[in-house]
Amino acid sequence: MALSRRLLPLLRRGGCLSASASPARALSMAAVPADADQEEAVTVKGVRISGRPLYMDMQATTPVDPRVLDAMLPFYLSRYGNPHSRTHLYGWESDAAVEEARARVASLVGADPREIFFTSGATECNNIAVKGVMRFYRDRRRHVITTQTEHKCVLDSCRYLQQEGFEVTYLPVRPDGLVDVAQLADAIRPDTGLVSVMAVNNEIGVVQPLEEIGRICREKGVPFHTDAAQALGKIPIDVNQMGIGLMSLSAHKIYGPKGVGALYLRRRPRIRVEPQMSGGGQERGIRSGTVPTPLVVGFGAACEIAAKEMDYDHRRATTLQKRLLDGIRGQVDDVVINGSMEHRYPGNLNLSFAYVEGESLLMGLKEVAVSSGSACTSASLEPSYVLRALGVEEDMAHTSIRFGIGRFTTEEEVDRATELTVHQVKKLRDMSPLYEMAKAGIDIKSIQWAQH
Repeated sequence: MALSRRLLPLLRRGGCLSASASPARALSMAAVPADADQEEAVTVKGVRISGRPLYMDMQATTPVDPRVLDAMLPFYLSRYGNPHSRTHLYGWESDAAVEEARARVASLVGADPREIFFTSGATECNNIAVKGVMRFYRDRRRHVITTQTEHKCVLDSCRYLQQEGFEVTYLPVRPDGLVDVAQLADAIRPDTGLVSVMAVNNEIGVVQPLEEIGRICREKGVPFHTDAAQALGKIPIDVNQMGIGLMSLSAHKIYGPKGVGALYLRRRPRIRVEPQMSGGGQERGIRSGTVPTPLVVGFGAACEIAAKEMDYDHRRATTLQKRLLDGIRGQVDDVVINGSMEHRYPGNLNLSFAYVEGESLLMGLKEVAVSSGSACTSASLEPSYVLRALGVEEDMAHTSIRFGIGRFTTEEEVDRATELTVHQVKKLRDMSPLYEMAKAGIDIKSIQWAQH
């Protein structure tokens, strides 16, 4: 029996995606004996929890859809040929599978399959796009435009170009997280070689006006690159209608495997890039290295499923987001939504809780896998640069929690996450003198704190 047919009943209820167990939980349950104690305590990195937590960190990664895994398995077990082998059946069938997957990825974004180049992920795509374009056109184009809320790999690529003598304009964003398109248009110069704006922000979920940005870039004759890792399969994308010249994609954000992505590179009018890796010249010289057939096949399968189920997934994420937000706001006050609610992917809900430290809240939410906007897991105690770019004050930026809702998230998981979050926020506020002072009508910002 196909693996997807064995696992999907665990993930569906009444024909609808998602049931009482998340995919990760369903997979773990399928992998252990039936008489094993599912509630056995788990200790990881010194933290002891009663069992596997609810997974609500879908912007970090998504579980592989069992149907995707089903498509991949034959290329690990029996059809394992190198797609670049030209002399035998194993290579031919792998090559055919890669090209079929390429067509599926292209179809999801309205592209020609010849415009899709497989890579190791969106980070590599962003490096090829930003560095590759500017280095290819270095004699005539010396200026890049991006925003302050881009992914780190785009910002770091731009800083790398600055070290090579290129100029970069980092556009600010409005308090709702959206770029001012008039300001973007004014920033374009005769020597501007690239405009790079993320489609859906990974921290706050805002959706940028891609079509408007694309129109401006087309009129000015400047290539438009967008990091669409968080947008693929979640919002409709048409590269021609949106005027996109280059686009970075990732499989593991749409229930595909980790380790594979794709770069969209427009053919007409042609956009050229300088390859960032030397080797055998695979992927028409843009990205050398053996194409990993199983991963690529999984990527194609994930795109095919997303094309069919995007509308349903979006409606369901909207319903669950409202359930989560109403559940939290109905029980605790001083909750702030970071980023636009009107122009937002509903599977991303970034909230700040006044008078609560985000790190303390995260530590208290051991039963829910979520992320904080602040850099609580690194050596830096600085708050999220994305939230700071929105103008969020430092104390509120430190209190942010990002909830990620996905294809297999259930109502029961949302309700449990709501219950645990509300409980922990109330517990921390009960210990907070600042919250008590604020409720007493004292303006905390006006207090002159004395140092002892």
